[in-house]
Amino acid sequence: MLTGKHLVFVGGDARQLEVIAQVIENDASATLIGFSEMHRSFTDTVHGELSESVLGQADALVLPIAGMENDGRVDTKFAPDPIYLTEDHFASMRPGAFVFTGIARPVLSEWCAAHSLQLVKLMELDEVAILNSIPTAEGAIAIAMEETDITLHGAKIVVLGFGRCGQTLAHKLRAMGSSVRVCARYASDLARVKELSLESVPLKQIEDAVRDAEIVFNTIPALVLSAAVLKEMSRDCVIIDIASKPGGTDFRYAERRGMKALLAPSLPGLVAPKTAGRIIAGSLSRILAEESDGTQGEEDIWS
Repeated sequence: MLTGKHLVFVGGDARQLEVIAQVIENDASATLIGFSEMHRSFTDTVHGELSESVLGQADALVLPIAGMENDGRVDTKFAPDPIYLTEDHFASMRPGAFVFTGIARPVLSEWCAAHSLQLVKLMELDEVAILNSIPTAEGAIAIAMEETDITLHGAKIVVLGFGRCGQTLAHKLRAMGSSVRVCARYASDLARVKELSLESVPLKQIEDAVRDAEIVFNTIPALVLSAAVLKEMSRDCVIIDIASKPGGTDFRYAERRGMKALLAPSLPGLVAPKTAGRIIAGSLSRILAEESDGTQGEEDIWS
């Protein structure tokens, strides 16, 4: 339970609404900033304006998964304009207070460190990222079904990267009857791919991996599908890039060559915001509750 905790939510998308609902259910109170056009009401919450006095009362500042830009901008789906944080806002928070974000750019990390705030990058926690890979994979598969004229069953599919999203995606595609080839950098990942009875190809041989592919899913946040690689691929291949912006595909060259290449980051917030919000809320609530009772062990995040 989060009895007595006060959280300040700044911006976000539909996932944030579920996070708010869950922390309120756990007996916290909240100030909502950037939610003026939200068509949903919550008990024990108030709409506020961004100010140092509001943040000074917070046990935790909750930012969207996309976090804060280096110029202080925080985007929101529920207000006409973005919100801008300054270092003074962070300086006004009590030392030891939490700042929750999905990802953290350099300025956010610097300001939290400078003012002794506990920065939690939720998307770097396995308990969040692994569960979050499920709606990501489902969303990517849905896009593939919409954007191709073939069945995924029997399709020649390449998954680039074998991190959390790559593993879940490869597993689900195999279960659907796809012919799955995984291209990864590390020997340990390639060994795991083989253990799962999937075809493995080292990343340095990416041209061989994608040459005959009908669908390629990229999860690597680096330029791996360069113009030189795309030139070796079939023009009919559909590329679905789910890496964080700007993705890992040369989209300019893909368009010039007449290939269908789609950048689709942040899929959980689009295809399953309620589930994604509950995942985030579970870990956020666990961390705040453990801070209150002094425990260190991980609890069931669904409790």
